Amino acid sequence: MIVVTGATGNVGRPLVRALVEAGERVTAVSRRAPAAEEIPAGVRHHTADLADLPALKPALDGASALFLLTSGEFIGSGGDLGAVMEVAKAAGVGRVVLLSSQGVGTGHHPSALEDAVRESGVEWTILRPGGFHSNALQWAESVRTRREVAAPFGGVALPAIDPVDIAGAAAVTLRQAGHGGKTYDLTGPAPISPREQTMALQGALGEPVRFVELTRAEARAHMVGFMPEPVADATLDMLGSPPEVLQRVSPDAERLLGRRPYDFADWAARHAQWFK
Repeated sequence: MIVVTGATGNVGRPLVRALVEAGERVTAVSRRAPAAEEIPAGVRHHTADLADLPALKPALDGASALFLLTSGEFIGSGGDLGAVMEVAKAAGVGRVVLLSSQGVGTGHHPSALEDAVRESGVEWTILRPGGFHSNALQWAESVRTRREVAAPFGGVALPAIDPVDIAGAAAVTLRQAGHGGKTYDLTGPAPISPREQTMALQGALGEPVRFVELTRAEARAHMVGFMPEPVADATLDMLGSPPEVLQRVSPDAERLLGRRPYDFADWAARHAQWFK
């Protein structure tokens, strides 16, 4: 059995589907009860938070592998992933895949979560994705109501990745041997800037969409409404002055998936209904 935490999120939902389609038994874990369409029929669901170990433990009993996705609240409140790993190990989990961030590799984000997994004594794999294509959903309301995208650093291009491709890579590393002790950088097939994303949304909608460039301060004021201030600051540092390593396309996603990752235009075409 494979346990997927964050099972109702952008990565968790397609990961659960991918595992079920591959014939795996799955326990989907989330902090809230899912809507019917969020979890495939027949998948066991367990409501728990990583910070609530007594509630989490029953979900892990009998599991062979665990996908770990930590929330911003868990990180911001100083959540102890080491304690989670102790519970997982005691439950018999033999393989853990952690969804981390490229920012850990550059020093923009702390390494404590990765360290806890590496030091657990359980076989581990770490996935470090870049920005998600689905981050563009933050523009959905402004595009629907004003046909406008507002974002900072309009000309800075980074190789964002589709959550479906992150899920696909996670499914491979959860199910297949040979990935233990490895860290994979996951990117899309090409760098793309906010202005270029706006043009892709325009193409998906078939209507003009205007781009408005925000200052760093304006962007920060918005971001701290849904993420801890240190995470917002680190994210803005990466977006505004990304090191060269974050601007490069990594081959890891294509190698794991066995195909070219989806580009942003693909994602925009599949999710155009959210912007109409």
